[in-house]
Amino acid sequence: MHYDKHAPIRPRNLGIFHLTRQVITRFAPSPTGYLHIGGARTALFNWAYARRHGGKMLLRIEDTDRERSTEAAKLALIDGLSWLGIHWDGEPISQFERAARHAEVAHELVRAGKAYFCYATPDELTQMREEQKAKGLPPRYDGRWRDRDPSEAPEGVKPAIRIKAPLEGEIVIEDHVQGRVVFKAENLDDLIILRSDGTPTYMHAVVVDDHDMEVTHIIRGDDHLTNTARQIVIYNAMGWQVPETAHVPLIHGPDGAKLSKRHGALGADAYRRLGYLPDAIVNYLARLGWSHGDDEFFSRDQLVAWFDIDDLNKGAARFDFAKLENVNGHYIRASDPAYLFTCMRDLAGELEWAEDAAGLAANEQTVLAALPDLQPRAKTVIELINLARFIYATRPLAIAEDAEKHLSGETRPMLGEVALLLASLNTWTAEAIGDQVRAFAEEKGLKLGKVAQPMRVALTGQTVSPGVFEVMQLLGKDESLARLRDQAS
Repeated sequence: MHYDKHAPIRPRNLGIFHLTRQVITRFAPSPTGYLHIGGARTALFNWAYARRHGGKMLLRIEDTDRERSTEAAKLALIDGLSWLGIHWDGEPISQFERAARHAEVAHELVRAGKAYFCYATPDELTQMREEQKAKGLPPRYDGRWRDRDPSEAPEGVKPAIRIKAPLEGEIVIEDHVQGRVVFKAENLDDLIILRSDGTPTYMHAVVVDDHDMEVTHIIRGDDHLTNTARQIVIYNAMGWQVPETAHVPLIHGPDGAKLSKRHGALGADAYRRLGYLPDAIVNYLARLGWSHGDDEFFSRDQLVAWFDIDDLNKGAARFDFAKLENVNGHYIRASDPAYLFTCMRDLAGELEWAEDAAGLAANEQTVLAALPDLQPRAKTVIELINLARFIYATRPLAIAEDAEKHLSGETRPMLGEVALLLASLNTWTAEAIGDQVRAFAEEKGLKLGKVAQPMRVALTGQTVSPGVFEVMQLLGKDESLARLRDQAS
């Protein structure tokens, strides 16, 4: 096929995106695994910035790596975003399905003389890199086909297409986070934009997609800074406007090292299964690299109202599980019991905790009544389930190891006496029960705790629970007395 290298390059639009001047951001994950915590933060920042300016956040699935991209991973990404409440506009866009458009632009660049066919074989490229390495030079393409005529091409070699990087000057990035970043053109080689098999490279596909999607702001990790410099070469060659950028420092662990699984680099689904609330994750992630004064807790509406990429920190944020737990505890305490009950029931089902799922479903009203007393004692939904388990536990209760010490040869007979005393109580309220037990303790010359703590263990199997008299009111008279008698002998 012949191309006129003097033909003008014109910005193209497929018509699938509407011309607009509104702020448009994008989140562009690769579907090769779960939505990890760093990706979730990137999505959150893109979402918040777009919403702040009445714009759109688009979702592009960068699935050009067909060997590693899976439908299951794509669904996991979408599920993670949905659970966090980070909603995108329109349908997810598949990068792979736009391969023809990427090839079209690559050939348009060749026709304009801004890119060229490269017929270097894999063996030639390997030899070139080895020679450069032997000379102590960084491996890079030497431009051997940059100015040669395709008529010199060897037979049987399918060419790749390479962009013509500038040979002199600078590539300047005016970044909202990193400030002015300058790359020497002499350090950029002619990167491949279309492989010899006709598939686009990541660098090229991203530029074409961002242009066609009319993305105005790219918010992503600072590990993409060099990529941005290379992509600007393609933007300039096509005569396209370069989006504004904000390259955010990556998240580090508490020790300052790159975030890893041991630090908490898990997927969104893992945090859900650990009992974290989506609002807590969003609140915590927003403060990893951004802040609004001393505000530690804020709603999504406040985040949108306050968020600006110019306020993002240039230094790396540190992920701290203890702080995340504290934030989650705040949201546990502040949440409506009905919402928390739904979270508990759903999580028990997801974890396949059959007894808990059935117990919660059969005792919804009792659990709801208990939650205001349980919420201040829990930092995760898992802890809430553990605290509520006494409500539907099967007799005789299993006693936690650390609680066994409260059931001794002295306290067990006392439980029988308390049960006998309370059996004659006609009004089964926490207040009436408390009056009787206090009178019993006073008569025995004991502090209330010496009576109440063994009762708590007998009633719940744990050392921590809501007030023991409130527990008995929740359980009802027959169940309470039966549990006391189980441990009385």
